[in-house]
Amino acid sequence: MKKYVGYLRYDTQKEVDILNDLYRNELRLYKNFFQPVIKLISKERIGGKIHRRYDFTKTPYQRVMESKEVSEEKKQELKKIYQSLNPAQLKRAIDRKLDLLYKAYQNKNKSEKVNINKKLKPFSLTFDLAKPKTIHLPS
Repeated sequence: MKKYVGYLRYDTQKEVDILNDLYRNELRLYKNFFQPVIKLISKERIGGKIHRRYDFTKTPYQRVMESKEVSEEKKQELKKIYQSLNPAQLKRAIDRKLDLLYKAYQNKNKSEKVNINKKLKPFSLTFDLAKPKTIHLPS
């Protein structure tokens, strides 16, 4: 979770409340329903090299829906939750709460600047992949 909130020290009650709210609500939903994960299927050592095999990328929600161990009733509940969610809206809510968290940190330290190396903005690979890359050739 440090990937989302950075490495600052959040020790006041206000900061803890914001973090708990973020983890219990938007971040949990965003990660479980929309963030794909690659699962390790097998790992075997051949000589001095380790060969790993991975499953296809799927979200935790997709894995639960494919599971035979989860009841149909529970799957229907999860499906209703999934259909009610909007990933862009969740992302905006996460960013708003992170901004509240950084403002609470700044107020605690009475400063306007937060060390940019410690403050992390969540990133999304989909946006990075969608940007066209320009190549400059020497003349």
